[in-house]
Amino acid sequence: MIGKEITIALSGNPNSGKTTIFNNLTGLRQHVGNYPGVTVEKKTGVIKYKGYRINVVDLPGIYSLTAYSLEEIVARNFIIDQKPDVVVDIVDSSNLERNLYLAVQLMELGAPLVLAFNMTDVAKKSGKKIDISFLSELFGIPIIETVGSRGLGSDELLEAVIKVVSSRKRKEKKVEVKYGEEVENEIGKIISVLKEEKVPVLKFDARWIAVKLLEQDRDVIDTIKKESGPEYSKIEDAVTGSINHITSILRDTPEIIIADGRYGFINGALMEAYKEVDPGKLDVSEKIDRVLTNRILGIPIFVLIIWLMFQFVFTLGKYPMGLIELGFEKLSVLITEIVPQGLISSLLVDGIIGGVGGVITFTPNIILLFFAIALLEDSGYMARAAFVMDRIMHKIGLHGKSFIPLIIGFGCTVPAYMGSRILENRRDRLVTMHINTFMSCGARLPVYILFAGAFFPAIAGNVIFSIYLIGVLMAVIMARVLRATRFRGESEPFVMELPSYRIPTLKGILIHTWERTWMYIKKAGTIILAISILMWMLFTFPMIGNNYSTDYKGQVNEVEQSYQSGEITERELDESIAVIEAKMAGERLANSAAGRIGRFLEPVFRPLGFDWKMVVATISGIAAKEVVVSTIGTLYSIQEANGQSNSLKTALYKNYHPLVGYNFMLFTLLYFPCMAGMVMFRKEAGTKEMLFQIGYTFLLAWAISFLVFQIGRLFI
Repeated sequence: MIGKEITIALSGNPNSGKTTIFNNLTGLRQHVGNYPGVTVEKKTGVIKYKGYRINVVDLPGIYSLTAYSLEEIVARNFIIDQKPDVVVDIVDSSNLERNLYLAVQLMELGAPLVLAFNMTDVAKKSGKKIDISFLSELFGIPIIETVGSRGLGSDELLEAVIKVVSSRKRKEKKVEVKYGEEVENEIGKIISVLKEEKVPVLKFDARWIAVKLLEQDRDVIDTIKKESGPEYSKIEDAVTGSINHITSILRDTPEIIIADGRYGFINGALMEAYKEVDPGKLDVSEKIDRVLTNRILGIPIFVLIIWLMFQFVFTLGKYPMGLIELGFEKLSVLITEIVPQGLISSLLVDGIIGGVGGVITFTPNIILLFFAIALLEDSGYMARAAFVMDRIMHKIGLHGKSFIPLIIGFGCTVPAYMGSRILENRRDRLVTMHINTFMSCGARLPVYILFAGAFFPAIAGNVIFSIYLIGVLMAVIMARVLRATRFRGESEPFVMELPSYRIPTLKGILIHTWERTWMYIKKAGTIILAISILMWMLFTFPMIGNNYSTDYKGQVNEVEQSYQSGEITERELDESIAVIEAKMAGERLANSAAGRIGRFLEPVFRPLGFDWKMVVATISGIAAKEVVVSTIGTLYSIQEANGQSNSLKTALYKNYHPLVGYNFMLFTLLYFPCMAGMVMFRKEAGTKEMLFQIGYTFLLAWAISFLVFQIGRLFI
């Protein structure tokens, strides 16, 4: 009797809508980007349907089962080792030939299979018609039509899954791809040798093993070598003989001939079941691409779109940001009035509100940035950006596919490092990761907004855009340098799929925006809160007591006597006392633990125009770039504790030259991202590469900032 628990694995090409189907089935939410390479790890979910408990596993998006990339190895090993009851292959109906290649390989593997022809609405609008029932018969596999973006076809898909699991006859008809007489003869010979040597391949299909050995699949070869032991030499001799025979007769490698055979099978089936209503008709995506991916217009349009994005973020975000800033100022005043003056009041006002509040203030800008990125992803333009940049990327030793994780880096560096897994070649992957730090992540944006707003309020959007452009330029230069030094070698060719343009759903954009924003807010409420309190302690202790270098109390008494004698006005009295108290606060800070650390390292940063306060902020940014803002907020909240100025931007403007402000933004851009990013870098590339990343980006940041400040000061 069939059990009531079913495990299904969702497989499919990147950008086929697989993750959307997964969300529809399980109700779980995960990031869905309209470009290749978003899903890089297995996701799981559970659904109860008609008495069944169905475990759904979302495998990484892959193009084939040939183990070239990490995603392909993960997906294939799960299907082979875990043996899910059904594999549901999500197929992009608007690109059947490419997508069905994976389906054919799953058929060869012998996995119980259901095909979900997704985005059938897009295929129909483009003038394409498919005889689903006939194609299902040709493949010997159930095919269900779905429209993942609208939640259509989910129930039918589950019904097909249950039918496949329940049917005793599901393996009665097995459609095999035939590769021609010469190849088929050699497949038969290899199968015979495998049986003679009694290789334990029970968990595999013997024919599939033979085909994989002819394709020289490294993972399968290693497995067979391990399981057969010393007898592997006989298998190796047989495989080598078959490869040489096929190559000499057909004048091509078995891998190419087998791939041609699969595509021939697919084309033959499609010729019978698939036809174009109007072959000469260009669909909407093709018409748009004639402009957006034009060789001449493509790059200027891309730059214009990014520029408009930052104008949108800064211009629209300044209004709610001002309201939030005003709210925190009012909250500080309220706490000051309620809580007696002392350490508790200082912790709440200067540490927590001055630190965390300074980061939360920029939430509107972060929301708008993530909203804009989600809009570009879901519409299909992100893949076009990679395509447009392909020519430039080739010139620096990479290719357009590397641009995908670089674009992701504008949101957050951590998933950008993970996204580099889509690059099969290790050199390409490492170079892409090493230059990703120059893509300004969302955590750096608050720093840019603070300093641009303080020193360049009239042109803040343009100033921030210039920082982003410098980041892209540095990525290009360093990619070229790394390719010419540590990572020599040719970049591998690739195929970049351009998905059809789609009108993004408001729900999808809001989900993506909220997920990323919530990560930012959670960081503010946990990591940044803890670091803000730590920085407050470093700024506050050890306490100086009355051991000041100057008799400030005597200066205050003198000013008060001058007021009482009528020599100065009340306004002049307040201003004089404020100056004295600011000097006292500055001396307390200079003698605090943070001040001593900053002053110890100040000589290293002085050639960049940074004082010890900026040094402390820079060091704190190692934990998380948002902490730079909270650290400066805590620092100036303490120094301006007299209440004369609660504006952080005003404090910065009074203490630094605009050249120093711009140089600080530049340094923040260039040195390595947060510790979370470095942990992920180590996980993806190893300790050696992580240490190299930390070292070279810090030295580069220092060198560039040194040149900018030293040259810039000649003109001021």
